[in-house]
Amino acid sequence: MSVQDFIKKSILESGAFDQATIMEIFLGLMTALLAGALIYLVYSKFYVGVIYCRSFAITLVGMTVLTAMVTLAISTNIVISLGMVGALSIVRFRTAIKDPMDLLYLFWAITSGITAGAQMYVLVVVSAIIMILLIALFHKKQLKGRIYIAVIHYVGEDTVENVIRTFGKTKYFIKSQTVRKDTTEMAVELFFKKYDALFLERLRAVEGVQDATLIQYNGEYHG
Repeated sequence: MSVQDFIKKSILESGAFDQATIMEIFLGLMTALLAGALIYLVYSKFYVGVIYCRSFAITLVGMTVLTAMVTLAISTNIVISLGMVGALSIVRFRTAIKDPMDLLYLFWAITSGITAGAQMYVLVVVSAIIMILLIALFHKKQLKGRIYIAVIHYVGEDTVENVIRTFGKTKYFIKSQTVRKDTTEMAVELFFKKYDALFLERLRAVEGVQDATLIQYNGEYHG
């Protein structure tokens, strides 16, 4: 018996296609592909990080489809399921997740692939709607305020008090102060509910201020 005949005989005897038809497999993979594409679009739309990683966004689509494939394979044959468990147990993912929101998208892709592979299409749609509403809600809330880091170089002991007066009602927190001979460098964290375009001009007009730089900070703010 040739290897090809042995493979055909093994597939027929396993009854894999009696449990999951070709149409079910096709629907499962297509649903996973559409769900992955939706996650890709949501990630691209609501990303607020410093540098957008296109490869990570594409990975979300592939992960959704591959997870659905694994789920379909496991559901068709007990032998394949044991092999999958053994293979996946030796895989180590060492890529660091820089943004905690990326974990949300990763788990969304994995769970969508699992539910699509299990032919739970309604759950895929309902969970996608809930996730989009959740992300959109918190994204809108996040846009109500922006955090900036102001780096100010000044001379004179009384200058810092005049600088703080220019902040007005803006929430601020002095992060660091560095003294270099006659010049002092101060880094201040500022929270603007609405960006003030004239803020740097007022800051630069303070007597003793040599220069000021305003940098948007993409961190978390609580206060």
